[in-house]
Amino acid sequence: MNSFWNERYSATEYAYGEAPNEFLKEQLPQLQPGKVLFPAEGEGRNAVFAATLGWQVTAFDPSSEGKRKALLLADKHNVSINYQVTDYKNADFEKEYFDCICLTYAHMPENMRNQVHQKLASYLKPGGTLILEGFSKEQINKNTGGPKDIGFLFDEKELENDFKNFSSLTTLKTDIELDEGLYHRGIASIIRLKGVK
Repeated sequence: MNSFWNERYSATEYAYGEAPNEFLKEQLPQLQPGKVLFPAEGEGRNAVFAATLGWQVTAFDPSSEGKRKALLLADKHNVSINYQVTDYKNADFEKEYFDCICLTYAHMPENMRNQVHQKLASYLKPGGTLILEGFSKEQINKNTGGPKDIGFLFDEKELENDFKNFSSLTTLKTDIELDEGLYHRGIASIIRLKGVK
């Protein structure tokens, strides 16, 4: 998979655009800036946006090309981000360290999902916020982005179970028109989740 993402991110153009995800853009400014983690951050559009709001940003992704593009974008906006090249399995952060975790189209194989989500949640402080947007299982029939394996796609009940220990959790499955670079374009079936640990 790393070679797939390195190839996708090697182009000059940003695969998913340079602007932040709309849900993130709406939700993050409502929070007091602190420490935020962006797993599977790709080319850095969301991490850089958070940094421009005054957040102390940590991001990771298995793609070295993703990191290269993210740091270029950070330079363009005169901000700095801490970006590590690692994957879900090897990511290692201090427990209860982050005030916010943002998962934007951070998909993974079905047999890893619950374990990875639990691991990421352990890095969030009590009272910290989780912001998530990803493709629902219904996206499998649409050609507007996302994994072509239904096991990688999200289901509301599964996500609610992954974060069932949070003090509050709201989920919304809906269709939206995506306009995020070359690969997220058109009507898509997505799930948005916001939770407080």
